[in-house]
Amino acid sequence: MSITVSVSSPLSLSKSATTTCSSLLQELQEIWDEIGESDSERDKKLLQVEQECLDIYRRNVDKERKYKAELHLSLAEADAEISKLVSALGEQVSLPLSGKMKGTLKQKLAVIDPVLKDIRTKKHERIKEFLNIETQIAAICAEIAGNDTVISPTDIHVSEQDLTAKRLGELKSHLQELQSEKNLRLQRVNSYMSAIHDLTVVMSLDFKNIIANINPSLANHLNVQSKSISNETLASLTSEVNSLKQLKQQRLERLQDLGSSLIELWNLMDMPMEEQLRFNHVTSLVSSSVDEITRQGSLAIHIVEQAEVEVEHLNALKTSKLRELIFKRQNELEEIYRNVHMDVDSETARQILIQLMDSGSDLSNLLSSMDDQVVKAKEQASSRKEVLDKVEKWKHASQEESWLDEYEKDDNRYSAGKGVHINLKRAEKARILVSKIPSLVENLTAKIKAWEKERGMPFLYHKAPLLHTLEEYIISRQEKQEEKRRSREQKRLQDQFAVEQETIYGSKSAKKPLGNANTVPGTPNSRRMSTPSGRYGASIGEEKRGSGHVGAAIPVNYVSLAKDDQKCG
Repeated sequence: MSITVSVSSPLSLSKSATTTCSSLLQELQEIWDEIGESDSERDKKLLQVEQECLDIYRRNVDKERKYKAELHLSLAEADAEISKLVSALGEQVSLPLSGKMKGTLKQKLAVIDPVLKDIRTKKHERIKEFLNIETQIAAICAEIAGNDTVISPTDIHVSEQDLTAKRLGELKSHLQELQSEKNLRLQRVNSYMSAIHDLTVVMSLDFKNIIANINPSLANHLNVQSKSISNETLASLTSEVNSLKQLKQQRLERLQDLGSSLIELWNLMDMPMEEQLRFNHVTSLVSSSVDEITRQGSLAIHIVEQAEVEVEHLNALKTSKLRELIFKRQNELEEIYRNVHMDVDSETARQILIQLMDSGSDLSNLLSSMDDQVVKAKEQASSRKEVLDKVEKWKHASQEESWLDEYEKDDNRYSAGKGVHINLKRAEKARILVSKIPSLVENLTAKIKAWEKERGMPFLYHKAPLLHTLEEYIISRQEKQEEKRRSREQKRLQDQFAVEQETIYGSKSAKKPLGNANTVPGTPNSRRMSTPSGRYGASIGEEKRGSGHVGAAIPVNYVSLAKDDQKCG
């Protein structure tokens, strides 16, 4: 009995499966043959096998239907989630819905799943950004409000309905505004603290204590971000800066008053520089503005107290010191007049000063008057200086002229000896200087007349009008010059007579010349011939001629005359 099995299935068996089924049926047929199964039993069992096969197919079909439904559900859920996320993120996705996509369900899921994962990742990242920004916003708002509560991310709830980039940008802009506000406030806090520090340094105040009283967080200079930036803190800092500035202004004004008093007392009492230098840090503030005072401790309270004590001390010494200074000014005044040859009645002036001081006159005004007199005397001395300089030159020239007159009267001035060359040089300079005396006197006279015309008073020199003294000098000098001229003329006539006598009696005299005919230029003899007295011949009795005439002057050309006599003989 042959067995034929036909399976009505939408799926066709593969060739290997068909071969296997045929082999199994053949084996089953052989088994039944051996067993001796009837055809009805065989058909029954074959039908049972077919039924079992159909049941397996049905279960698999149901399973696949359920899987298909799950795939459809997954696609629908994915579409819905994508739409929701896209709406929350505000982003566009270039992906059609699964119903409009081509391909199998698995192919559709394979396309949608990566997109969904990417959008979910973006959502989580966006939530983190929102959480970070909103946490910072809340923290800055708390700082500005003066709330010391620490804000953590767990305290922040992020709405997932709107995670768009627009809202994120708005939050970022708001955060930037708050950060800018915070930075500005922090800069103001630092600026106020720096101002307070500078003020406390100048006035030697406790900076840390002042800052800590405003807000303890400000005293922690190591952590800049922990500083309070609240409105209350800023208001307190502003008030403290204004208070310290007022205190600085008050102390500066007080020290300036004390410094001015010190300078006035020092000037009145002529205090030594060593004493003044002790309070140089006070007097240097007199002309300073409040903004220029930056040196540490320059406005400390102990500086003010020291200056107050010193002013009180100087005021106590003022009376006795002023009397001493008044007499010192009188001495200075007399010295100035004495140096410029002005007459002053010292004794009378001192008696007047003593009477004024004993009568209870204001010593400060009296000292100020003496200072004015000293200034006036210095101006007078300065106006006389140019004239006095010319007087000194004139006096020096006159002295040299007197010396030169005496020098030229000395018959032994050319004799060899100690200091001869020095006198010769001085005589040369003196002749040059004497030649300038007329111009010196003329210039001096012009200066004196200009001075007297400008001031309407005579120029006194040792109680006498200097112009009158000059006129007397000019007359006296002219008389001396005239006397010298007459003396030279008389000398010239004597020399001329001697030459004539030698011309007559020269043949009777010795042929041997006196003196060295080969005198070398520059020797004492040659220099002697170049002096003013040498121009008029040697002194009488200086040499003796061979003829025996004593007292006859030796002519300048004696040697040449002797040579002429030799030629004639």
